[in-house]
Amino acid sequence: MAMNETLQMIVVVVVLAGTFLCFAKEWLPTELAALAGFAALLLVGILDETDIGGVFGNAAPATIGAMFILSEALTRTGIIDFLATRFQALAKGSEVRALIVLGLIVMPASAFLNNTPVVVVFLPVIIATCRHTGLKATRLLLPLSFLSILGGTMTLIGTSTNLLVSAKAAQLGEEPFSIFEITPLGLVYAAVGSLYMVLVGRHLLPSKDTVSSTLDVEDTRRFYSAIEIDADSSLVGERLVESPLLKGEHKLSIYQVVRQGRRVRAPLNRITIQGNDVYWVRASTKSMAQMQTLSGVRLLRKHSEDTEGGEPESGDGGDDLSAGEIRVVEAIIGPQSSLVGKTIRQAALRQRFGILVAALHRRGRNLQKDFENIPITFGDTLILEGPTADILRFHKQDNFLSLQELEVSPRLARKAPIAIGTLLAVVLCSAFGLLSITSAAIVGAVVVVLFRCLDIKAAFAAIDWKILFLIYGMLGVGRAMEKTGVAELVAKSVTGVLEPAGPYVILAAIYLLASILTELVTNNAVAIILTPIVIGIAGALQVDPRPCIVAIMFGASASFLTPIGYQTNTYVYGAGNYRFRDFLRVGVPLNLGLAAIATWLIPKFWPF
Repeated sequence: MAMNETLQMIVVVVVLAGTFLCFAKEWLPTELAALAGFAALLLVGILDETDIGGVFGNAAPATIGAMFILSEALTRTGIIDFLATRFQALAKGSEVRALIVLGLIVMPASAFLNNTPVVVVFLPVIIATCRHTGLKATRLLLPLSFLSILGGTMTLIGTSTNLLVSAKAAQLGEEPFSIFEITPLGLVYAAVGSLYMVLVGRHLLPSKDTVSSTLDVEDTRRFYSAIEIDADSSLVGERLVESPLLKGEHKLSIYQVVRQGRRVRAPLNRITIQGNDVYWVRASTKSMAQMQTLSGVRLLRKHSEDTEGGEPESGDGGDDLSAGEIRVVEAIIGPQSSLVGKTIRQAALRQRFGILVAALHRRGRNLQKDFENIPITFGDTLILEGPTADILRFHKQDNFLSLQELEVSPRLARKAPIAIGTLLAVVLCSAFGLLSITSAAIVGAVVVVLFRCLDIKAAFAAIDWKILFLIYGMLGVGRAMEKTGVAELVAKSVTGVLEPAGPYVILAAIYLLASILTELVTNNAVAIILTPIVIGIAGALQVDPRPCIVAIMFGASASFLTPIGYQTNTYVYGAGNYRFRDFLRVGVPLNLGLAAIATWLIPKFWPF
């Protein structure tokens, strides 16, 4: 028996509340929570096959996916690297100059590219620049994220939120937004935000070191060596974990065990010492000296991390360690990393890659002891130690973002003109109405793959499928709100309360609601849910809904209050060793100032 209308509305509200609660409490991954809500509404019969067609027929996810591919093509052909290099050359040693140059490069790039890869490329560059100039990275990393967010407001393709709101409004009968329609207000946002960061924001930021330099190490000088066990050594036959190598005063860190020229990948607690075994180790100066007093232990090489590297004096006969130096790398776990949800022990990085995890940093805390059993989450910072070749091999699997500049693969520089030309063609075709933004983006994505700016495997990997599935799930929930009348009911209720205050107050309330909600849950979900509601509010007020739609675009993009409201904030949160309050201290004045500007200027650009 079909549910009556009131019961349907109650079910939709319960599903929506449950979905948002899962977002806020992180009980489920956001994309799974959204899809679960969609599935529940299908299961109870509120949505049907026609609604499924409408959800998956929305053009926004396809556009967003194509733009992910175009952004990756520009990254792989070295365009963003080139911009980062220009920043290094122009920033010099002045904090103000560095911020100005950063804004002039990052904001225009974020206006046309997914801002996450822009921030990912600039993170190690800023840290390296600060290391060489004496500037503090904490004074530049949070501005990097904020400036990239501001740049995303300058065009329709600058953020997925803008594309979603435009597509959803078009589904509801509104005129689609052109690619540069929001640019005038976006330019004001960029100018105000930049001035704020230079004149005010930077003074509110902490001046401290990044994670790796704050680790408490009793002896900062570390030696990396290969030791060989003689056949007649007294250690032969002992379990490795119970031997003097890992117990007592020596306390070596063992990266790899090589036996008869082959790497032993078993856990250390399962290895018994045999004659002619070769162990690659790290040890302090004191431990290195004591180790050489052990009977039947020979040092094959000694290499300090304070040196510039160089070829070893002798090899170990193994499979990979004779090629070069061992590195200490500070790395941030990305949202799609295979390590998310696993503990250090479960990840088995030493067995798989010959890499040790020296420390885990999370939300202002350095966890150096007993961290092996803590599940890893997005935004965690790890201190990794291991052979350069193995760290590079690990990096290729996209498990982490290195805060040191690691070259993973040769850049396809000769393809750069094709990638730039394709993006320019997409923008121009959309701007002049030759193709819709969706058609232009899809054609552009195919072109960069056909011309080998990236291969098809890299193209699929470039798409953030979690975001797309989140969007589809929330489009389903949003469709149920429209179909059952929940969106209309909310719109009428809000109008009844705020109508006496006038459209300007309602506009400010819409902007602030979008801005606050996007700090608690994903901005794409906020955009999908609020768009039909504000269009209903505008209809009840008998005013043009366009100003209210723009308020959602900019309010949902104004994520400056927390490190979890936007992905780039999460990256710089770990990299900069920030505290939660650092975002509030800098973000609250910026959020309030931009809200006032939006309330004043939106009706001037888009009259009621």
